[in-house]
Amino acid sequence: MTNHYYSETQENLKSDPTTYTFYFKEHKFIFTSDSGVFSKKYIDFGSYTLLSAFAPNQNATSLLDVGCGYGPIGITLGVLYPNLNVKMIDINERAIALAKKNIEQNKAQNVNVFKSNIYQNVLENEKYDYILTNPPIRAGKKVIYEIYDGAIKHLKKNGELWVVIQKKQGAPSTKTHLESLFGDCEVVLKEKGYFILKSTWKGIDK
Repeated sequence: MTNHYYSETQENLKSDPTTYTFYFKEHKFIFTSDSGVFSKKYIDFGSYTLLSAFAPNQNATSLLDVGCGYGPIGITLGVLYPNLNVKMIDINERAIALAKKNIEQNKAQNVNVFKSNIYQNVLENEKYDYILTNPPIRAGKKVIYEIYDGAIKHLKKNGELWVVIQKKQGAPSTKTHLESLFGDCEVVLKEKGYFILKSTWKGIDK
């Protein structure tokens, strides 16, 4: 059985944990990672670029990190913005266990993580000010577009979907798709081939 970072279980893959220090906006973070999760050795450039571009509205109270892995995006933002209630989801059981450990060791009391295949275990009426994703490109277009399409149901009116994706991995087609879904898609930042895209849900059924 082949193990991927977007697989549900990593039980056949030998554990080889590593811990690294990440400094961001005058904060020190300690992240433990392992085999079978995305970007094991250090936070990936796409996630770092998304963190650099994102800043929540001061009135925002909630954020959902979809495909959180071991938690670098959601935990970093939870520590930086303690008024945000941050929830993180992933299908990878090893990633979930690591994220729980990383929440504890970074004392991110406003951050929670739970297992979910995309939005499957997110409550039907649960809505967020922000949904952020560094989508699992290798899982395929169908999975990635389910993340985009399902975001609408879980965004508050004027809530925002933020996506980081490389140009060569489909940024232009993602932008087109988000424009058709939301009616808008802003390129917030372009850095070394990575696009940070933002779409705002106006709360109007199409």
